[in-house]
Amino acid sequence: MYLLKYTFLFFLFISFVKCSDYQKLLNSNNVSEKYKVAESFYNNGNYRKASRLFEQIIPKYRGKPQAQRIVYFLADSYFLDKNFYLAANQFENFIKSYPKSERIIEAQFKEAKSFYFQSPIFSLDQEDTYVAIEKLQVFINNYPNSKFSKEANSLINELQIKLEKKDFEIAKQYYTIRDFKASLKANDNFISSFPGTKFREESMYVKFNSMYEIAINSIEFKKKERLNELKDYMKLILDYYPETMFYEDLEKKNKIIEKELDDICEECKKTDESVTENLMLTGYKICKSCRISKTLFPI
Repeated sequence: MYLLKYTFLFFLFISFVKCSDYQKLLNSNNVSEKYKVAESFYNNGNYRKASRLFEQIIPKYRGKPQAQRIVYFLADSYFLDKNFYLAANQFENFIKSYPKSERIIEAQFKEAKSFYFQSPIFSLDQEDTYVAIEKLQVFINNYPNSKFSKEANSLINELQIKLEKKDFEIAKQYYTIRDFKASLKANDNFISSFPGTKFREESMYVKFNSMYEIAINSIEFKKKERLNELKDYMKLILDYYPETMFYEDLEKKNKIIEKELDDICEECKKTDESVTENLMLTGYKICKSCRISKTLFPI
């Protein structure tokens, strides 16, 4: 009945409110007419025109029963017109002015969601992203059983992934510019800060490659230890991700590491019964002299 009423009003005024008539209405002092037409525009999806009229009449209705309705419709008009900066401000105004309104839950969610929509791409400053997460979390804490809670949680997860991606791209950049020591530290910090991140596997792989570059290019007396650490870290990756997308490259680099170790340890080149014995029992070659596993990949 409510919808039919305002649909009828819209068609009643549509012939009147053409472009020139709309300008005349904006310039007029007919507050009640502006209110009717603004609601008609709102109910029929013309949010930009509705918001301009609501903006004009808010001061005239301040302190009156219609004020709460107008303030909400103005905020929602901004929101539905994707003017999220103004929507956030106006919803905040509504929340402060009418904390006991029946629309308060929806208003708080849309205020938080307005900040979500203002969150930029991951490569830009993420101040608005942090604000959006805070607003959405406050909403969930205040209304855990709201019909909007599930969506609010989903939006937080999406924003969190954006923050993780930004930090990971920064960590990865150190490897790109061949600052391998900085890359090690940055990827360690990233994994420590976001242990459950979807980028964990790739971050570990970037760290491995940084370790690889450092080890391969090390001076002789440090190379053995670093190659050994590198193999241990490779094993850690394979333990976490047995079917890692980087398996082929790890296997390729493992062969290079083995050759480097062979070149270091002369004892590894000699025939050693313990090597054969370990190969039969475990599928891995272990040098009796240096005790370094010769392969992580079953032979």
